Amino acid sequence: MSSAFEAIVWQDGKIILLDQTKIPTSETYNSYDEVADFIGAIQNLVVRGAPALGVAGAYGVVLAIDEASRKGLSAKELEHNLDLLRDARPTAVNLAWAVEQIRKHLPAGRDAVLAAAHQLAREDKESSTSMGNIGADWLINKLGSKPLTLLTHCNTGSLATTGTGTALGVIKELHKRGNVKEVYADETRPLLQGSRLTAWELMKSDIPYRIEPDGAAAMAILSGRIDAALIGADRIAKNGDSANKIGSLGVALACHAAGIPFLVVAPESTVDRSIATGEEIHIEIRGDEELTHFKGVQVAPIGAKTFNPAFDVTPAKYISAVITEKQSYEIEKGETL
Repeated sequence: MSSAFEAIVWQDGKIILLDQTKIPTSETYNSYDEVADFIGAIQNLVVRGAPALGVAGAYGVVLAIDEASRKGLSAKELEHNLDLLRDARPTAVNLAWAVEQIRKHLPAGRDAVLAAAHQLAREDKESSTSMGNIGADWLINKLGSKPLTLLTHCNTGSLATTGTGTALGVIKELHKRGNVKEVYADETRPLLQGSRLTAWELMKSDIPYRIEPDGAAAMAILSGRIDAALIGADRIAKNGDSANKIGSLGVALACHAAGIPFLVVAPESTVDRSIATGEEIHIEIRGDEELTHFKGVQVAPIGAKTFNPAFDVTPAKYISAVITEKQSYEIEKGETL
C-alpha cells in the first residue's frame, strides 16, 4: 500500500477530497464543483481537521466564484454563498479565517483568488514541517533523546492538513529521528477518527501503534505507560485555552495528574487572539444519530436524548506548551499567545 495521499486537491476547476468517512476500508476520492455540495462534505466530515478546513475554505471561495459565473448569480448571491461556507463548522476557526482571507482578493479577479488559495495551501504544508521540528525539539529537550511512548487523540496528520500534520506531524518527525517507541491512539468517539484515521496514518508511516478506547486514556497515562500526549486544536484563545475534539480535556487532566507533558500543536491561524479565554469559543453540538446509531444501525433506545458536543475546551493551566510553526509557547510558565 502506498504511503502517499492528499486530503484535498484543486484540479481542473474542482475540489477533490479524499473521503475520510470511508477510511480505512477504502480510499475514495470525491469531486465537487458546487458550493452546497462542498459545504455538505465539510459538515459530514468528508474533510476535517483545522488546517485542512482552512485550505478547503480557500479553494471553496474559488469554487463559489466559478459557480456564480456558470449560473449567472449576482454579487450578493455570491457573498451569501461565501458566508455559508465560512460558517459551515463554527468552532473551527481556520475555515472562517481562510474564507475571509481569500475573499479579500475578489476585486482582483478569479485568477488572483486562485493564486492566493494556492499560496495558502503551500504555507500550510510548510507549517507542518516547521511544527514537526519545533515540537520534536521541545519534547527531546524536555524528556531526553530516547524512544518515547506517546498518546494522541483524534486525527492530526496528513488527513487533517496538506502536509505531515500538526500533533501527528511532531510524532512523525520524532519517529524519523528514532525517538518513538509506540503511539497510543485514542479511538475518539463518536466517529472513531483515531481508530479509523490516525491508526491508518500510523500504519502507512510504519510507526508502531495500538488503539485504545477513550475511556482507557486516563488509566494508560496514570499507570506510567505514556511519556507525553499531543493533540491538535480547532481554536486557541489568547491565554492558551484550546478547543479540540471531545475527550481532549480528559487526556489533559490525566497528564496534569501524572506530571507528564501535554502539548497542543496547531498553526498560528488556529490562534484566535480576538478572544481572551476559551469561554468565548462556540462549541458545535452534533446530531443524536452519531451516538444512537452506528453505520445506520440503531444501538440506543428509540427517542434517546444525547449530549454530543464535537469539541471540549482545555484550560491553559493544563497545557504544557502550544507549538505553532513559529515557536513553542510555554503555557505552563505563564506565556500567552
